[in-house]
This record gives sequence, C-alpha cells and structure tokens, in this order.
Amino acid sequence: MRLQLLSSSLFAGLMLGFAPASAQTPPTEVLIMHELAADVSATRLQVDVQKLVDFGTRHTLSETASETRGIGAARRWIKREFEAISAECGGCLEVITVSAVIQGETRIPDPVNVVSVIAIQRGTLDPDRYVLMAGDIDSRITDAMNFTDDSPGANDNATGMAGALEAARVLSKHKFAGSIIYAGLAGEEQGLFGGKILAAHALANDWRIKAVLNNDMIGNITGIDGVTDNATARVFSEGTRDNETVQEARIRRFTGGEVDSPSRNLARYVDVRADRYIPNLDVMMVYRLDRFGRGGHHRPFNEVGIPGVRIMETHEHYDRQHQDLRTENGRQYGDVIEGVNFDYVRKLTALNVVSLAEMADAPPFPANVTIKGAVQPSTELSWTLANGKAAENLAGYKVYWRLTDAPNWQFSRFVGKVDHAVLENIVIDNYYFGVASVATNGAESPVVFPGAAGSFGD
Repeated sequence: MRLQLLSSSLFAGLMLGFAPASAQTPPTEVLIMHELAADVSATRLQVDVQKLVDFGTRHTLSETASETRGIGAARRWIKREFEAISAECGGCLEVITVSAVIQGETRIPDPVNVVSVIAIQRGTLDPDRYVLMAGDIDSRITDAMNFTDDSPGANDNATGMAGALEAARVLSKHKFAGSIIYAGLAGEEQGLFGGKILAAHALANDWRIKAVLNNDMIGNITGIDGVTDNATARVFSEGTRDNETVQEARIRRFTGGEVDSPSRNLARYVDVRADRYIPNLDVMMVYRLDRFGRGGHHRPFNEVGIPGVRIMETHEHYDRQHQDLRTENGRQYGDVIEGVNFDYVRKLTALNVVSLAEMADAPPFPANVTIKGAVQPSTELSWTLANGKAAENLAGYKVYWRLTDAPNWQFSRFVGKVDHAVLENIVIDNYYFGVASVATNGAESPVVFPGAAGSFGD
C-alpha cells in the first residue's frame, strides 16, 4: 500500500528520531557477525596460500596438464576445495567453472581457455539475489609473458583466493536470505579476463549481483614507504557509475550523486562493518576506482553496471609485486610467502565475511528510490515496498542523510514498513539522502542514493 499522507504521529516519530508505535524497531547490531568474524582462521589461510604457492607458477599461459604445477593444477585444486566445503554442509554449494577462449590480445596472443572456479551458496528467501567475493587464481613475475619460471604470487593474489575459500568455509555453516558467490577468477594479470567473462555470464543468466568484493593483495603490512601497519585496509570505489548515460549525467549535475554510486555506498557499508565487527581494523576509503593508473577485477563488473569495490592492504611493497625471484645488492625481490602476515589476512577475510553475510541476510535492497523537496522546508523520500517471499524478513526501512562534504552517513531514522517518508524541517539543499532496507534480525542493505546515480538495480 502506498502512503499518500503521513499521519501527525508518524511525523512526530520522524522528528524525534524513532519509528511510529506500529513499527517494531529491529536491533542495530547483528550479534552473529561477531561469531562469524571469530571463526575465520589464520592457520587455514596460511595452509591455502602455501598450497597455491607450491604450484610453482599460476600464470594464465602456464601448463594445464600437470597435477602439481601450473594454472590447471591450481584451478582443479580450488574446485576440489570448494567441493569438499560443500560436502561438509550437505551439498550447500553449487560448484561450477565459467570459461571462455581468449586470443589475439596483447598478453594472450594465442588461444587460451581462461577458466574461473565459482561456488554458489543459495539463499533461502531470495535465491536470485547475489553478493560476490572474489580472489584471483593467477600470478606473474617481471615479464608478464613469462609463464615458465617460478611465480609464487603469495600475496598477489594467493591471499585473496585463500580468503574466498575461507569465507566459504565459514559462511557455508549458516543460511542466509540471499545467495553468496565465492569466486576464483582467472586471467587477471593478462587483462582482467576472468572478471569480464564472469560479468558477461552473470548478465546472460540474469544473475542479480548486488555487490562484488574484489580482494587483491590482502596480506602485506610493511610497505615500500617504510610503514608497518596491520590495522588499516583500503577500499577503492568508483564515484559515479561507469555505465551512466548522458541523460543520467545531466540529471546528476543538478541533483547530486557524484560520490554516491552504488559502489561508493558499498564501500561505506564495508567501512561501517569494520568499525562494528572487526577489532583493530579501520577502513581507509579511497575515492578512486583503483590505485592510480592501475586496475583490478572489480572493474569489469563496474563497466556493466554491477556494483563492486576493491579491498586490499594499505601499504604495498613493490619489491614483492610482479618481480622475478632474486637478490640484488642485498635487496630481496619476489612475492614469496615470507612477505605475508596471516593475522592481517585473517582480519581482511573476516571483514569480507561479515559484509557478505549481512548483505545476504538483508531484505531486498530498496528499489526505485526517489526524492523531492526543492523550495520546501522538508525532504520527501519514496521507494517501492518489497513484498512476497523475498521480503519475508523485512522489518522496514531506514532513512539516512549526511552533510554533502561528509564521507560517511551521519544521521538515520528507522521509519518502519512503509514506502514513503518525510523529514520535516530537514532541507534537501543541505544534505545527501538515502534509504536502506532492514531485516527483523537487524541486517541492513547498503544505503541506496535516490535516482539512477545510486541505484543497485531492481
């Protein structure tokens, strides 16, 4: 039912910062998230990284026939690990490969079958809605075309791949309203091909992917800048949607949204989960798609309109990235396991775990969010009220707002199971606004900014 008018009691509730008496306010903390974070094991992560390193090289062009060396052996082992995890939970994971033959590219001149390994944990209420965690299978050294020499890729990116496996181990013990995808993506170093192939597969199969958490290098704590820091992580996100149309850009120019793409609000969401559930970890939100002039596997998803961010260490050490294994003038080069701090990998993996779990357990993300209030004393937000089985866990919606120069959402009010809210005497010109859906157990969606600029899709 669409509310054309709000009662004076509801106005009063909004003004005072609480929902009307008819709405039961859900908890602000999802207690199981602490348990999920604590279940992530640094020991298991180290075992997995060591196994990936032991394949010698995981270069995209390396051999595929061997069972002990090369990209083929690595991806088959990853598939077996996902299948073993699935066996532990009674077959709760659907394990598949998604692939395509790539050729004629700068770094893949001859035909190569680029194969990614995917595990899907289906949701109980909204199984066609997905959130995704990705790590990369492949590795490289100085020469991007050298596929024969050892390329351990311990931090870049065995840590991200191990994180996806560990997240599956932890979360497969539980059930969630929506679905979770754990992805081992191939071909990243040769041109982000695994992400491109999976994004195309998702669109072709009508996968409603709401969020991609791309993990690329989550294990180094001592940077080339001389700083050692195990208590911060970076989250990179695009400010405006890459697939924004000319007309959408014109509207955004007059209504705002330059820093409120769904990817940016996904980054804010991850930041809050770190503060709430991961001890001794703070997120540095970087207002950029990726590191300066560089790229990662969230980008192919952004390019087709799927929200995604990159999660990674704060201080990189370039001697340990894309380097031949060697010592020169007493200086060691190479991405070896000795450069990985596994308690740090644990923390960043736990950050993924709680973010995935809460997004998956949230009700359907707010859709068709609109806003009005020009030349008025109040701001009015509207959205489509979710219904049906997918919304069985919906407690209601929470309206958020912040000053336009504030990095994170500052103010919020739970407004109940309605499709409309008016914020009296909060002038639209002075703030940015958004809406999140809230489950009965307190799990929230990311905040959705009004209009095409902030939409997570239907």
